Amino acid sequence: MYYLSVASKLNKIFGLPAVKKILKSKKVGKDLQMLVEKFISIGVFIIGVYIILNVWEINLTPLLASAWIMAMALAMAAKDSLANLFGWISLFMDSAFKMGDYVVIDGNKRWEVVETGFRSTRIKTRDDVIVTIPNSVLANATLLNESAPFKNYRIKIPVGVSYGTDLEQAETLLLECVDWVEWIVEKPEKRVRVRALADSSINMDLMVWIKDPSLRGSVKHILYKKIYKHLPENGVSFPFPQMDIHLDKVDVEK
Repeated sequence: MYYLSVASKLNKIFGLPAVKKILKSKKVGKDLQMLVEKFISIGVFIIGVYIILNVWEINLTPLLASAWIMAMALAMAAKDSLANLFGWISLFMDSAFKMGDYVVIDGNKRWEVVETGFRSTRIKTRDDVIVTIPNSVLANATLLNESAPFKNYRIKIPVGVSYGTDLEQAETLLLECVDWVEWIVEKPEKRVRVRALADSSINMDLMVWIKDPSLRGSVKHILYKKIYKHLPENGVSFPFPQMDIHLDKVDVEK
């Protein structure tokens, strides 16, 4: 028992501090930190016990053989769980996301990460519905993290103006609309770019950075309303697709 106590103390002194430092640098959630710390603690404790038993010159061959057979049987029975565990390790080592991040999985809709675990990751849709995804699936998916490396997020508002519009004036008016909306950061600076001379309009993009990806829908909603009102009030019109049909009178011989 004395040696087991020594192994436990060594684990607390040398094992956990290093683990906590790594987890803190990865910015992992507190609940996940506790799970990882327990997992590492058990591993360090087992290694310590193994070393102590070797010191006592206890023959471990029969024990290890039995443990190996049991491990193989458990691995076959729990292969899906092991795949999820290794998927979680892969995601953790890559720092793919953390709780509170907004991610796009395989090009689908944006979701918020609400909980991560050894077996699965829980995400919340825009309808406030919780979806549980196995880590093995996430580890093999294409992940777009909108919250990394910075929390700020850029949104783009496409606007089409009529031909003959003073583009300098249109650019000034679009930038003025931004001044009436909160949640927009000053740096990087807002800007307007002309993108195309289309069939019915001159296409422009208003680009701004917001404080958090979760505000994207609200900011777009406000900006579209401001643009729709502010530009026409200052003589800038929005074109729409039209088709002119010309009818010619034709004499038909009887």
